[in-house]
Formats: sequence, structure tokens, C-alpha cells
Amino acid sequence: MSSEGIDEYIFACPECGETLTVNDSMRAALIGKGCVICGSAVTADAFTEASIADSS
Repeated sequence: MSSEGIDEYIFACPECGETLTVNDSMRAALIGKGCVICGSAVTADAFTEASIADSS
């Protein structure tokens, strides 16, 4: 299975609880720079594929 169809992720900050829907480049920026709300470090574990989270 390829990740080609994944273009949106749900980000949930482990520190402040902020949630956002982001694309792949925004995901990479959050991992590199941290949460835009509280500034805490972010890892790949803070993201869920939107297609899994929104499977209705």
C-alpha cells in the first residue's frame, strides 16, 4: 500500500491539545518547528491520517 493518496492529516498537539487538519508540507513544518500555538516539540505520533480519522 502506498502513501500516495494521503494528503491530509489530523494534528493533535500532545501539550496544548490544539487540533488542526494539515497537508504533508504543513506536517513536516510542525515536526521541524513545533506546535504553532504553544511551541512544544512535535513528533510524527501527533498525526493521524485524515482518511482514517474521517472515514464516513
